Amino acid sequence: MEAKMLAPAAVLVLWPLIVLLWMTVTRFGAFSKAGIDIAKVPPGGRGNSLEGVLPDKVNWKAHNFTHLMEQPTIFYPAVIILAMGAPKPVDVAMAWAYVAIRVVHSLWQSMVNRLQVRVMLFAASTIFLVALAVRAVTVTLFAA
Repeated sequence: MEAKMLAPAAVLVLWPLIVLLWMTVTRFGAFSKAGIDIAKVPPGGRGNSLEGVLPDKVNWKAHNFTHLMEQPTIFYPAVIILAMGAPKPVDVAMAWAYVAIRVVHSLWQSMVNRLQVRVMLFAASTIFLVALAVRAVTVTLFAA
């Protein structure tokens, strides 16, 4: 098993937890400004019920947290498959590129959130993810 290949995945495991903390602190700070007493919120409330209640900039962190629970779930097994096989230095570099772009995407979406740039960042990270997935398939299909 190649630990170098797993390091980017480990960082991407930690990153959503940082975003979760950021989202929580931001939301709780916004509750009082919005006149929300969480002790009086009826049972069954969900985060998406805060849309239109809290400022968009506050909700952007929650949107990004959700995104970090989606596409990276494809990244993790691809990285594990490559780590179990014979990862090349380019595989490690592509994994780090994916993680770096996802972090930049998170920061952009959470603070600025201009769609044109967000789409470009998402597309760039997706290209690296596709390349990693193809490598994972080739490493397994053509294993000696």
